[in-house]
Amino acid sequence: MPHPSLRLVAILCCAALALTAAVAEGRGALVVVNTLILRADGGFQPRTLPRHSYKPIDFHGYASVASRVGGLPVALQQVVVDFDRDGRISTGGLPTCAPESVANLSTEEARAACRGAIVGKGELEALVAIGASTFPASSPLTLFNGPRLEGNPTVVAHTRVTVPAQQTFAILVPIERRPGGFRYRATLDLPPIAGGLGSVTKVKVEVGRHYEVGGQRRSYVAARCSDGVLETHGRFTFADGTIIDGSVEKACTALPRR
Repeated sequence: MPHPSLRLVAILCCAALALTAAVAEGRGALVVVNTLILRADGGFQPRTLPRHSYKPIDFHGYASVASRVGGLPVALQQVVVDFDRDGRISTGGLPTCAPESVANLSTEEARAACRGAIVGKGELEALVAIGASTFPASSPLTLFNGPRLEGNPTVVAHTRVTVPAQQTFAILVPIERRPGGFRYRATLDLPPIAGGLGSVTKVKVEVGRHYEVGGQRRSYVAARCSDGVLETHGRFTFADGTIIDGSVEKACTALPRR
């Protein structure tokens, strides 16, 4: 029988190949590992971008998790997302929102309290096990520009789940700037849902904020198209030790030189 570490390497390689192949065929990624089914996809607009300078874009993406045998899937504990070197985040002049300022607020209250710091919105879905039954839960998700951490930008992910009881999350997500093929790494550590009785089944986000500072137009997210592709790499870690790791690539078109 293969050594456990070799099996893990095989899982990672198969997952990465499956993700890349799915995107190459023009559809979302679908990976099955052990009892887990992971689907992921994303995109951005506009798709036509300058080759060397940066142009504002709006980004959208989702990831969903399901159990191959039905019922509650293994709990997702951490998501690490790396963003292409041709993408750029700009927070200069944008208000910030501290996690503690929205930690006890509803979605509507949080959005009102930190309206100027909103950089994205979406939805979170989960399953919660109560006895032998499972119940769906869903809530709007809000992304706020957070306070800088060690010189790097952050995002505060805010949501409130009400099944089986009210639980509010205001999670600080560090966005670390890195060398190499990926410019930024965002790390989301997911706390237990419903005291460990719940599991996230879908996260959907739309990110994009256009604002003005000192009479100049700015954009929270901008990108260029230097090589015809914008790549996003994801690493999903689950409570049973399963890791699904791979990349999603989306084509872009470089504007002709003038």
